[in-house]
Amino acid sequence: MKRHGILNAQLSGALATLGHTDLVLVVDAGFPIPRDAQRIDLAVAENLPDLRTVLGLIADEIIVEGVVRADDVVSNNPRLDEWLQGTFTDAEFTTRTHAAMLSEVAHQAKVIVRTGAFEPWGNIGLVCGVDVPKWFGGEGVVVPDYYASKL
Repeated sequence: MKRHGILNAQLSGALATLGHTDLVLVVDAGFPIPRDAQRIDLAVAENLPDLRTVLGLIADEIIVEGVVRADDVVSNNPRLDEWLQGTFTDAEFTTRTHAAMLSEVAHQAKVIVRTGAFEPWGNIGLVCGVDVPKWFGGEGVVVPDYYASKL
């Protein structure tokens, strides 16, 4: 039996398939997931599981170099934005329109994880990164400028 981390077999397996620049979208209970998306439905009941718990568990499993959220999060759900900024301190943050999150971003996602969250604009994209010290820490390896600060 697995001892820690994500126990859901489908989610754990999906995370293992991710590579650099892949997008995981963690969404609220009402998100319109495209029919052809790799959907992992964790929703059991209202706020079970909640968005922050699922994002935190995923953050412990993958390297996140980017966070994408609707511009409405910044203006209309600042507590969520503050939590995201505090959780993903090394990530680059970008915003898209709410409509883009529901369409273009959803279609770009390799995996979409549905939570039970009833959270306004609770649809967050995580862009996968690389473990910079492991990839670029070798002797004689030239580190690109955009990764130098992460060594």
